[in-house]
Amino acid sequence: MMLKDIAEDIGMHLSTISRVVNRKYAHTPQGVIELRKFFSEGMLNEDGEEVSTRILKTKIKKMIEDEDTKKPLTDDEIAKILTKEGVKLSRRTVAKYRDQMQIPGSRERRTIL
Repeated sequence: MMLKDIAEDIGMHLSTISRVVNRKYAHTPQGVIELRKFFSEGMLNEDGEEVSTRILKTKIKKMIEDEDTKKPLTDDEIAKILTKEGVKLSRRTVAKYRDQMQIPGSRERRTIL
């Protein structure tokens, strides 16, 4: 379920719903869980299908793991590859996801022989 779906169902703006669940927690039999964990984040691909940001982050991580360390992929190159696969992301979004996963930039990932 996405926050956007909740916002549409109850007729409120997405940012309002986001603020409501921000820093709120639920006490469950599995422990205390942040409410945001119950919602998936996503975006639309070219076919209009929702793609989870978790899937996108996994793709970005895999691309970086498989890259040539002598010539690592830049955020712009990763964005272009994903666009060819039907998911339009900006360079800034790729950088944001990479930072969230604590993956250094291309300069820091380069190995010098």
